[in-house]
Amino acid sequence: MPLTMAAEGIPAKIVKVGGRGEVKRHLENLGFVTGGEVTIVSILNGNVIVNVKDSRIAISRELANKIMV
Repeated sequence: MPLTMAAEGIPAKIVKVGGRGEVKRHLENLGFVTGGEVTIVSILNGNVIVNVKDSRIAISRELANKIMV
């Protein structure tokens, strides 16, 4: 399921990072890699705030939908 459908506060394992070329590379540089763990902190106004690799990052809902957990 896409990251946006995961429950807030519950860690989820990343099973696939979608997107093409630059988008996929950007997500992987932020720490969204297959096998990694991500936790949704909150979803506000179309932005998703997540904890990944001990960092808090805000990404758009569109990018969050490319991350499968």
